[in-house]
Amino acid sequence: MKQITQHLYQIPLGSVNTFLIEDNGLTLIDTGFKNSRDKIFQAIRNGGKNPDDIKQIILTHSHPDHSGSVADIKGTLEVPVYAHPDDAILVEAGIGGRLPHQPSPGLANWIIYRIFIKDSPNETEMCRIDERIQDGDILPIAGGIEVIHTPGHSKGHLSLLLKKERLLIAGDICANMFGLDFSTVYEDRQLGIQSILKAAAYDFDTAVFGHGKPLIGNANAKLKQKFS
Repeated sequence: MKQITQHLYQIPLGSVNTFLIEDNGLTLIDTGFKNSRDKIFQAIRNGGKNPDDIKQIILTHSHPDHSGSVADIKGTLEVPVYAHPDDAILVEAGIGGRLPHQPSPGLANWIIYRIFIKDSPNETEMCRIDERIQDGDILPIAGGIEVIHTPGHSKGHLSLLLKKERLLIAGDICANMFGLDFSTVYEDRQLGIQSILKAAAYDFDTAVFGHGKPLIGNANAKLKQKFS
Protein backbone atom coordinates (compact mmCIF):
# COMPACT_ATOMS: atom_id res chain seq x y z
CA MET A 1 0.00 0.00 0.00
CA LYS A 2 1.56 3.26 -1.16
CA GLN A 3 0.62 6.65 0.26
CA ILE A 4 -0.02 9.15 -2.53
CA THR A 5 -1.34 12.15 -0.57
CA GLN A 6 -2.30 12.83 3.04
CA HIS A 7 -5.57 10.89 2.76
CA LEU A 8 -5.14 8.60 -0.28
CA TYR A 9 -3.34 5.27 -0.63
CA GLN A 10 -2.89 3.11 -3.73
CA ILE A 11 -3.21 -0.67 -3.37
CA PRO A 12 -1.67 -2.47 -6.37
CA LEU A 13 -3.24 -5.82 -7.24
CA GLY A 14 -1.05 -6.81 -10.16
CA SER A 15 -2.68 -5.45 -13.30
CA VAL A 16 -5.20 -3.25 -11.50
CA ASN A 17 -5.18 -0.75 -8.63
CA THR A 18 -7.65 -0.13 -5.86
CA PHE A 19 -7.50 2.90 -3.57
CA LEU A 20 -8.09 3.66 0.08
CA ILE A 21 -9.13 7.02 1.52
CA GLU A 22 -8.49 7.57 5.22
CA ASP A 23 -10.85 10.06 6.87
CA ASN A 24 -13.14 9.18 9.80
CA GLY A 25 -12.58 5.55 8.94
CA LEU A 26 -11.66 4.14 5.55
CA THR A 27 -13.31 4.31 2.13
CA LEU A 28 -12.38 1.66 -0.44
CA ILE A 29 -12.40 2.67 -4.10
CA ASP A 30 -12.90 -0.38 -6.36
CA THR A 31 -12.28 -3.99 -5.37
CA GLY A 32 -10.16 -5.65 -8.06
CA PHE A 33 -10.91 -9.00 -9.65
CA LYS A 34 -12.82 -11.81 -7.96
CA ASN A 35 -10.97 -13.28 -4.96
CA SER A 36 -9.10 -10.04 -4.22
CA ARG A 37 -10.59 -9.50 -0.77
CA ASP A 38 -7.78 -11.13 1.21
CA LYS A 39 -5.06 -9.35 -0.82
CA ILE A 40 -6.73 -6.00 -0.20
CA PHE A 41 -7.23 -6.66 3.50
CA GLN A 42 -3.63 -7.83 3.94
CA ALA A 43 -2.30 -4.74 2.15
CA ILE A 44 -4.35 -2.57 4.49
CA ARG A 45 -3.00 -4.42 7.53
CA ASN A 46 0.55 -4.16 6.20
CA GLY A 47 -0.01 -0.41 6.02
CA GLY A 48 -0.87 -0.34 9.70
CA LYS A 49 -4.62 0.02 9.27
CA ASN A 50 -7.62 -2.20 9.96
CA PRO A 51 -9.91 -3.44 7.17
CA ASP A 52 -12.77 -3.44 9.68
CA ASP A 53 -12.55 0.38 9.57
CA ILE A 54 -13.83 0.43 5.97
CA LYS A 55 -17.12 2.36 6.12
CA GLN A 56 -18.15 2.29 2.45
CA ILE A 57 -17.07 1.12 -1.01
CA ILE A 58 -17.23 3.32 -4.10
CA LEU A 59 -17.07 1.72 -7.55
CA THR A 60 -15.72 3.74 -10.46
CA HIS A 61 -17.48 1.31 -12.82
CA SER A 62 -18.81 -2.22 -13.23
CA HIS A 63 -16.02 -4.03 -15.10
CA PRO A 64 -14.91 -7.31 -13.45
CA ASP A 65 -11.40 -6.03 -12.64
CA HIS A 66 -12.96 -3.24 -10.57
CA SER A 67 -16.13 -4.79 -9.13
CA GLY A 68 -15.07 -8.43 -8.97
CA SER A 69 -14.75 -8.61 -5.18
CA VAL A 70 -17.37 -6.05 -4.19
CA ALA A 71 -20.00 -8.63 -3.19
CA ASP A 72 -17.43 -10.53 -1.12
CA ILE A 73 -16.16 -7.45 0.71
CA LYS A 74 -19.65 -6.02 1.21
CA GLY A 75 -20.80 -9.35 2.63
CA THR A 76 -17.81 -9.56 4.96
CA LEU A 77 -18.00 -6.03 6.33
CA GLU A 78 -21.72 -5.24 5.85
CA VAL A 79 -20.98 -1.80 4.43
CA PRO A 80 -22.82 0.20 1.74
CA VAL A 81 -21.69 0.31 -1.89
CA TYR A 82 -21.87 3.45 -4.05
CA ALA A 83 -22.00 3.52 -7.88
CA HIS A 84 -23.46 5.50 -10.77
CA PRO A 85 -27.01 4.36 -11.70
CA ASP A 86 -26.00 3.23 -15.20
CA ASP A 87 -23.43 0.77 -13.91
CA ALA A 88 -25.29 -0.07 -10.70
CA ILE A 89 -27.79 -1.88 -12.92
CA LEU A 90 -25.02 -4.13 -14.25
CA VAL A 91 -23.44 -4.85 -10.85
CA GLU A 92 -26.80 -5.83 -9.41
CA ALA A 93 -27.36 -8.18 -12.38
CA GLY A 94 -23.87 -9.69 -12.18
CA ILE A 95 -22.91 -8.32 -15.62
CA GLY A 96 -19.37 -7.07 -16.06
CA GLY A 97 -19.83 -4.55 -18.88
CA ARG A 98 -21.65 -3.63 -22.06
CA LEU A 99 -20.43 -5.38 -25.18
CA PRO A 100 -18.91 -5.09 -27.68
CA HIS A 101 -15.83 -3.22 -26.50
CA GLN A 102 -13.82 -0.98 -28.82
CA PRO A 103 -10.12 -1.92 -28.51
CA SER A 104 -7.81 1.09 -28.49
CA PRO A 105 -5.01 1.54 -31.04
CA GLY A 106 -1.45 0.45 -30.32
CA LEU A 107 0.39 -2.85 -30.04
CA ALA A 108 0.33 -2.99 -26.22
CA ASN A 109 -3.43 -2.45 -26.15
CA TRP A 110 -3.93 -5.09 -28.86
CA ILE A 111 -1.91 -7.65 -26.90
CA ILE A 112 -3.68 -6.89 -23.60
CA TYR A 113 -7.07 -7.07 -25.28
CA ARG A 114 -6.36 -10.37 -27.05
CA ILE A 115 -4.83 -12.10 -24.03
CA PHE A 116 -6.79 -10.74 -21.07
CA ILE A 117 -10.09 -9.25 -22.23
CA LYS A 118 -11.44 -10.70 -25.48
CA ASP A 119 -12.48 -14.11 -24.13
CA SER A 120 -12.70 -13.35 -20.41
CA PRO A 121 -16.02 -13.93 -18.59
CA ASN A 122 -18.20 -10.82 -18.70
CA GLU A 123 -19.74 -11.48 -15.31
CA THR A 124 -19.38 -10.73 -11.61
CA GLU A 125 -21.09 -11.88 -8.45
CA MET A 126 -24.33 -9.95 -8.10
CA CYS A 127 -24.21 -7.20 -5.49
CA ARG A 128 -26.83 -4.72 -4.33
CA ILE A 129 -25.86 -1.07 -4.74
CA ASP A 130 -26.97 0.99 -1.75
CA GLU A 131 -26.25 4.51 -2.98
CA ARG A 132 -26.56 5.75 -6.56
CA ILE A 133 -24.32 8.77 -7.02
CA GLN A 134 -24.46 11.27 -9.86
CA ASP A 135 -22.41 13.94 -11.59
CA GLY A 136 -21.84 16.89 -9.25
CA ASP A 137 -22.61 15.08 -6.01
CA ILE A 138 -20.30 16.00 -3.12
CA LEU A 139 -19.46 13.14 -0.77
CA PRO A 140 -18.60 14.20 2.80
CA ILE A 141 -15.22 12.43 2.81
CA ALA A 142 -11.72 13.97 3.00
CA GLY A 143 -13.08 17.51 2.98
CA GLY A 144 -15.46 16.87 0.07
CA ILE A 145 -15.15 14.49 -2.88
CA GLU A 146 -16.83 15.67 -6.08
CA VAL A 147 -18.38 12.97 -8.27
CA ILE A 148 -17.64 13.45 -11.99
CA HIS A 149 -19.61 11.33 -14.47
CA THR A 150 -17.06 10.32 -17.12
CA PRO A 151 -18.73 7.88 -19.56
CA GLY A 152 -17.01 6.28 -22.52
CA HIS A 153 -15.01 3.44 -21.02
CA SER A 154 -18.31 2.46 -19.40
CA LYS A 155 -21.65 4.27 -19.52
CA GLY A 156 -21.73 4.69 -15.74
CA HIS A 157 -18.03 5.41 -15.21
CA LEU A 158 -17.19 7.83 -12.39
CA SER A 159 -14.09 9.82 -11.57
CA LEU A 160 -13.65 11.27 -8.10
CA LEU A 161 -12.08 14.64 -7.30
CA LEU A 162 -10.51 14.99 -3.85
CA LYS A 163 -10.61 18.78 -3.82
CA LYS A 164 -8.45 19.47 -0.80
CA GLU A 165 -5.86 16.96 -1.99
CA ARG A 166 -5.97 18.37 -5.55
CA LEU A 167 -6.16 14.78 -6.73
CA LEU A 168 -8.30 12.97 -9.29
CA ILE A 169 -9.14 9.29 -8.98
CA ALA A 170 -9.48 8.83 -12.73
CA GLY A 171 -10.49 5.18 -12.82
CA ASP A 172 -10.24 3.94 -16.42
CA ILE A 173 -10.92 7.14 -18.36
CA CYS A 174 -7.34 6.51 -19.53
CA ALA A 175 -4.29 4.63 -18.25
CA ASN A 176 -0.68 5.28 -17.30
CA MET A 177 0.94 1.86 -17.69
CA PHE A 178 3.54 2.53 -20.41
CA GLY A 179 3.08 6.27 -20.35
CA LEU A 180 -0.18 8.21 -20.51
CA ASP A 181 -2.48 6.58 -23.07
CA PHE A 182 -6.00 5.38 -23.77
CA SER A 183 -7.45 2.56 -21.72
CA THR A 184 -7.32 -0.76 -23.52
CA VAL A 185 -11.05 -0.77 -24.36
CA TYR A 186 -13.99 1.64 -24.46
CA GLU A 187 -17.69 1.31 -25.09
CA ASP A 188 -17.35 4.60 -27.00
CA ARG A 189 -13.84 6.01 -27.34
CA GLN A 190 -14.94 9.40 -28.70
CA LEU A 191 -17.20 9.85 -25.68
CA GLY A 192 -14.26 8.68 -23.57
CA ILE A 193 -12.08 11.46 -24.98
CA GLN A 194 -14.78 14.00 -24.13
CA SER A 195 -14.82 12.64 -20.58
CA ILE A 196 -11.04 12.87 -20.24
CA LEU A 197 -11.18 16.53 -21.26
CA LYS A 198 -14.17 17.12 -18.98
CA ALA A 199 -12.18 15.77 -16.04
CA ALA A 200 -9.04 17.66 -17.11
CA ALA A 201 -10.95 20.95 -16.82
CA TYR A 202 -11.01 20.51 -13.03
CA ASP A 203 -8.25 21.72 -10.75
CA PHE A 204 -5.94 18.90 -9.67
CA ASP A 205 -2.20 18.32 -9.53
CA THR A 206 -2.14 14.51 -9.23
CA ALA A 207 -4.14 11.78 -10.99
CA VAL A 208 -4.30 8.09 -10.14
CA PHE A 209 -5.59 5.35 -12.42
CA GLY A 210 -7.06 1.90 -12.33
CA HIS A 211 -4.12 0.74 -14.42
CA GLY A 212 -0.62 2.14 -14.07
CA LYS A 213 1.25 4.59 -11.93
CA PRO A 214 0.20 8.00 -10.56
CA LEU A 215 0.63 11.11 -12.70
CA ILE A 216 2.20 13.70 -10.42
CA GLY A 217 2.59 17.40 -11.14
CA ASN A 218 0.23 19.44 -13.36
CA ALA A 219 -1.75 16.27 -14.07
CA ASN A 220 -4.79 18.13 -15.43
CA ALA A 221 -2.63 20.02 -17.95
CA LYS A 222 -0.89 16.79 -19.00
CA LEU A 223 -4.25 15.13 -19.67
CA LYS A 224 -5.36 18.12 -21.77
CA GLN A 225 -2.13 18.13 -23.75
CA LYS A 226 -2.21 14.39 -24.43
CA PHE A 227 -5.85 14.00 -25.43
CA SER A 228 -6.81 17.36 -27.00
